[in-house]
Amino acid sequence: MAQRRNNINTRRYDVPKKVAYLEGSAARQLKEGYDTRKVPKRKRLSNMTRKNRERASHMNPGYVLFLSVALVFAVITLCGYINLQSDITNQVNAISEMESRYNNLKLTNDEEYNRINSSIDLEQIKAVAIGELGMTYAREGQIISVEDAETDYVRQTQPLN
Repeated sequence: MAQRRNNINTRRYDVPKKVAYLEGSAARQLKEGYDTRKVPKRKRLSNMTRKNRERASHMNPGYVLFLSVALVFAVITLCGYINLQSDITNQVNAISEMESRYNNLKLTNDEEYNRINSSIDLEQIKAVAIGELGMTYAREGQIISVEDAETDYVRQTQPLN
């Protein structure tokens, strides 16, 4: 049994490695008669293959015209697209500038309206109207109610007595 174990162990460890190592700084020597300048011969092409390759390498004038027209169309389309994009950008900038001016004008208008409303003294107006202009409060019977019409104004056709 001891001998058997030895055989198993030797089989496992005695397997030769198939790795070659190069040692040293010397370069490998090429085989004699081997010329590095020689190019390997190319296979000879069949006549049909050669004609197909020649035909593929030359461009048909109709195909060149089609490609030229397609290129011109693509360039015109792209230029139009870029032009539209710049127009949109300019319009967005103009709109934002107008909105800014509108907000400034609205703020100025609101401030002026509030200043005017705060400067009005209703008691002084009442005193001037009654004292200097001789105005009086309306008496009973002087106030006439009018039915609500769909228009925004009322037209008097007969004088009130």
